Amino acid sequence: MKGTYLGEFEEIVLLAVGILRDGAYGVSIRQEIEDQTTRNVNIGAVHTALHRLEDKGYLSSQFGEAEEVRGGKRKRLFTLTATGVKALRDAQAIRKQMWAQLPKILLQQN
Repeated sequence: MKGTYLGEFEEIVLLAVGILRDGAYGVSIRQEIEDQTTRNVNIGAVHTALHRLEDKGYLSSQFGEAEEVRGGKRKRLFTLTATGVKALRDAQAIRKQMWAQLPKILLQQN
């Protein structure tokens, strides 16, 4: 499988999909990331990451029902796969291991 490590943005996108569960589509994912990180996120960057993560097998997607509010357009809903959950756990474990190795004096500095 292509790429075993997640970039920061990919990890954040996967986390947002997991948080949103059944309501994870482009705009809601972008909003969740903005709410959680307090930084502006380009919707194009979100869509690019979603498709890249789906290509890697970390996400799957399906179209929801057509909505009158959206002019009959259907939302593409994303779901974490078992491989995606494993990738998140692996990223968490690597970060935890590396944080544990930092000298405590570094963490006490302002």
